[in-house]
Amino acid sequence: MIYENDYIWIEKEDSQIPWVKIFTKECYKELSDCPTFLQNILFQCTLACETSFREYYNPEKINIASFANYVPRVHFHIMARFKEDAFFPECMWGKQQREIKDLNLPDFDGFISILLEKIKNIQI
Repeated sequence: MIYENDYIWIEKEDSQIPWVKIFTKECYKELSDCPTFLQNILFQCTLACETSFREYYNPEKINIASFANYVPRVHFHIMARFKEDAFFPECMWGKQQREIKDLNLPDFDGFISILLEKIKNIQI
């Protein structure tokens, strides 16, 4: 668990690339089911994740996804993508493009520090 408040939690996905997921604590099936204040929190936290990834890792691209077909709860995947990652330019659920063991990225803890600082400034 990276972060938690009364409305959401953020956790790390175990992956070759930097990848986090933001979940609503209350179970909503669709984003439009969430109250407006929670939609705003989700959006601001998603932006905080994106900008923290960009600042810390300087990725080629940020991917943001929300499928929730298997986990019918509003949640977002935010991923930092690199030309050298095993799936790029495909999505992380797509066809692997190459074998990669390590991207030699900075430690994830540095990203967490930046992210938590940004989250402190979000109006809840």
